[in-house]
Amino acid sequence: MDDQHSVIVGVGLKMYMSHKDTMEWINLVRGIAKSHPAVTAGVVELFVLPSFTAVIPSVFALRDARVAVGAQDLFWEDRGAFTGEVSGRDLAEIGCTFVEVGHAERRRVLGESESIVSQKMLAAFRNSLTPVLCIGEPERVSAVDAAAECSRQLWSALEASKAQGKATKLIVAYEPQWAIGAPEPASAEFIREVVGILRIEIDSDPVLRGTRVIYGGSAGPKQLEALSGAVDGLFLGRSAHDAGALKHVLDEAWHLIG
Repeated sequence: MDDQHSVIVGVGLKMYMSHKDTMEWINLVRGIAKSHPAVTAGVVELFVLPSFTAVIPSVFALRDARVAVGAQDLFWEDRGAFTGEVSGRDLAEIGCTFVEVGHAERRRVLGESESIVSQKMLAAFRNSLTPVLCIGEPERVSAVDAAAECSRQLWSALEASKAQGKATKLIVAYEPQWAIGAPEPASAEFIREVVGILRIEIDSDPVLRGTRVIYGGSAGPKQLEALSGAVDGLFLGRSAHDAGALKHVLDEAWHLIG
């Protein structure tokens, strides 16, 4: 992590909270962000991904708090007869700046193929949304093999975008699938090795050079310090449902580079 760069901290809420609980959490985050020096000074770029029903009120609630709002998914087409889907064009129109793409649960539970992930990445770029692309190996393997699988997923996800020459500003969220929801994240040493290999490959591509890589997969407090110099931030899940834990992560970022 380059000290010249801000730290990226994202929180994905999945479908754990009711709408009421989500908005109470959003208001707690608003209060923390408006007073925390890591956010007000720009040391941390903070974004949240609430459930779809909470996106619009979250954009409104956080409009003056330097907290970006995104969605947990989008459809690969912008308009059409696609019952129940959500357009990237509409997400951008209501104020989203980020969108999550390719999470392991969507791949595994909802059957999203790599071709679909690639088309969704293209839809995000087409609508000036920054995709948070989730990649990660499904099972415990060596760091070298994990990095190879992550690299394969990354280039597969970018296939449609590269074919059409679309801009590729993105955030890569490294989430070992076996660590998602686990009691403990992957070890710091393992994450450092995987991300280090992946970053060399990313930086060798003139289009992707400078792409930020963050860690998810049971991420939580104390990991920023453990991973300092290896990742550009964290993608938090259940650990940040306690707004106090999110504040601890912001405290860590301020201590490291504030």
